[in-house]
This record gives sequence, C-alpha cells and structure tokens, in this order.
Amino acid sequence: MPQLGETVTEGTITRWLKQVGERVEVDEPLFEVSTDKVDSEVPAPVAGVLTEIIVPEGETVDVGARLAVLGDADGAAPASAASAPEPEPAPAPAPEAPPEPEPVAEAPPAAPAPAAPAPAAPAPAAPAPAAAGGAGISASPIVRRLAADRGIDLGSVRGTGDGGRITRNDVLAASSGATPTQPVTPSATPPAAPPVIPPVTPSAAPPAGPPAAPAAPAAAPRTRTTGDEVIPFDNIRKRTAEHMVRSKQTSAHVYTSVEVDFERVEHIRREHGAAWKAREGFSLTYLPFIARAFSDAVDDFPLVNASVDGDSLVVHHDVNLGIAVDLDHRGLLAPVVKQVDGKRLWLIAREIHDLATRARNKGLGPDDVIGGTFTITNMGPFGTYMTLPIINQPQVAILASDGVRKRPVVVEGPDGGDALAIHSVGVLALAWDHRAFDGAYAAGFLHAIREVLETRDWEAELA
Repeated sequence: MPQLGETVTEGTITRWLKQVGERVEVDEPLFEVSTDKVDSEVPAPVAGVLTEIIVPEGETVDVGARLAVLGDADGAAPASAASAPEPEPAPAPAPEAPPEPEPVAEAPPAAPAPAAPAPAAPAPAAPAPAAAGGAGISASPIVRRLAADRGIDLGSVRGTGDGGRITRNDVLAASSGATPTQPVTPSATPPAAPPVIPPVTPSAAPPAGPPAAPAAPAAAPRTRTTGDEVIPFDNIRKRTAEHMVRSKQTSAHVYTSVEVDFERVEHIRREHGAAWKAREGFSLTYLPFIARAFSDAVDDFPLVNASVDGDSLVVHHDVNLGIAVDLDHRGLLAPVVKQVDGKRLWLIAREIHDLATRARNKGLGPDDVIGGTFTITNMGPFGTYMTLPIINQPQVAILASDGVRKRPVVVEGPDGGDALAIHSVGVLALAWDHRAFDGAYAAGFLHAIREVLETRDWEAELA
C-alpha cells in the first residue's frame, strides 16, 4: 500500500482494475484505493503479469502492506521486483504515554472488614498488562487513535482480525460493552468469607424513600419488512460517519450566525457575470466572495485558523481553506485552497472551481486534500436558510453559507432617513469549538466577514 499523503496510515482497496493473469504496463492503473482523505487510482510500479492478488476488494490495510504480486508470463517474479515494492515506512516516533483516562464512575466503598480478619495468603501476581503505548499490540494507528478517543485500553481488547489484530469494530464493540474483553485469570486463592454485619434494628432503619423509577427499556431493533431496501455503507460513507461522530465527541460545538446583505456582491455578479462565464467557462457564484472575505477577516481573528493539541491551541500561520464538495450525493470531500490569504477573488474562484471539478471526477491527488486549517461548506445552491455544520477535525471552526434571496431591508436614504429596499440577503453560520475561544470572539469574526462582504470594492477584485 503506497503512502498517499503524510497523514494517511491505511487505505481500502475498492477495485482491482486488472485480474490475475492479465498483463500490466508501468504506470498503468492497477487498482483503486480509498482513504480518509481521497479516492484515487494507483499505477503499477513495474511491468509484468498479475500473478496473485493478496488483498481483495473491500479490505482495509496499513500503508506498506503487500497487496499483489507481479511476475513474468511464466508466473515467475521479474528480476526487478517480485511484487509491487513496499515503500519504506517512516521511522516510528517513540510512543508517548497517553493521558490517564477520566474515570467513568467512582468505585463503590469497600465493605467494612471483620473485627479480627484472618491473614489471607497473598494472591499470585497477575500477568502484567500491555504497555500503555501499545507495545506488542497489533493495531493500526487509526484504531489506536479511535481507542484513545474513547478511553479504551487496547491491552484489554480481544482482536478478531488476522493473527489477533485489533480492528476498528473490536474497539467500537469494546466501548459499547458488546464484546467481552480478554478473560481474567482466576486467582488460586479462594474468596474470603464475607464479613458478618450485625442486623439493623427497625428503629435505626432510615425512612423509606420514594420507589426508584424503572430503568428505561432498551430500544428494540427495527423490524425489516419486505418493502425495505438494505444499502451497506460504502467506504467514504463509513469514514464520514466515523469522522463526524468523533468530531462531536471531541469538540465543544457552539453555533453563531449573522445575516449578510449581499447586494454589493450581487451588483458585481449582475454586471460582470455573463462576461466572466464567457471567459472562464463557469459561473461567478457567491462562494469565492465569501472565501475572499474570510481571508481578510482571519488576519484580525487568527484563533479561528487553529487546531487543539491536548491542552494547547496551535495557531496556523498558513491559511489553507478547505471547501466541502458534494460528490453527486455519494459522499463529501474537502479539497484545500492553499495559502488563500492574499489571493485575489478571480484566482480563488478559479481554484475552487478546479478543485470541485477534479473532486467529482476522482482527479484529486493526496496533496489536494491535506493541510486544511479552516473549512467552508456551501449549501447556497439548494436555497437553504441556515445550516449548522460539524467541525472538520482537527480544525476549530467551520463556516456554512446558505441561500441568498431577495428580501426587504431597511437602508439609509439620501437624506439620512430610513427607507425600505429590496436587497439580496443570506445567512452565514459558524460552528466553533468553545475550547479554542469564546462567543465574543466568534461574533467578532463573523462581523468582520460581513463587513468585508457589504463594503469592499469588488469591482477592483476582478481586474
């Protein structure tokens, strides 16, 4: 499995483009792989005949894993390589001791000991648990991160993968209590007799309280009928689900929104939209204007362009803007406009259009989807009113832009008095992590974006 980005640690083989016995040339697409960053085709590193497929479609393996064997026409491995060469793994950093997990519940108080307890024989030493860093435990980095997020000790999880490997499902099952952990070796010492506790006299008994409320019944599984259709989650759906659930468990989500008068932007679109489309080949939408306003506002509010690392906030001086792209309702990707601060409107518009087009055509490379420091998701084409998005980890904020509609607004007339006018108005909503900053900071950031959109000389930005 090749390294498809600096933060990618595993990938899922979605489709083999060649079958066993077929010949493949150098750089000819050999298989498709899906990671949590991008879906892409991987070319053959050498020419030869595909003699063996080791990893079948639908299976997830770590970077560096052996996937297939390429040989000559007689089935022998070519002199250059017997299989697709495995990239040298990066040197693994020394494992850091994870922070102590927060206790789920306090232990019950110990029962009072008898007045004269008999000395009990010492119990035999229990086998040492697995190291906190996970030494000797077979699990991928993503599985280890999932276990750390959920406070699960991998040393107590029984792996169901090949060779006892701990899988993602094992960790999820352990966190829900669905799968028993490794059995505890019984002690050779028989349990001590329970202490004798004198009976409580009726006069000393506390007054009876109200009866405890019955526990809520567990939700019954949904019964499928003959009219139901079962659609298994594909890889991108599974990754999106995991990422979103982890984000809600990680960040203290708060939502703040403002209403924006887009009339100045709309004027530019009316005046220059036709010429722009004839020259560029695509429409001039509201999204690049919002991205340009963000790149201005972030200078005064740098904490929104950051990520949380333990007890620290890491503020990024590179402003790399992720743009959420819908893949024809088949999933979602957020390719990144690198160094968006300082770029003019026309360049931002071109880069957003290019990334979105390549995302829908599976033409993105690993570098196109890594390094994002802030994300914008745009529901505007569907005419939505206000979207409350989920933060794209490990970022601390995400901005949602929704539909822009004509509405009556109060404006200042030529004589300084109030007047009614019909303007193009929309809502911008910010989801932000309360660990990183507070409400006044989030509101100030949105106010700065609104001010840029409503007052900038956009005519000069198209030159």
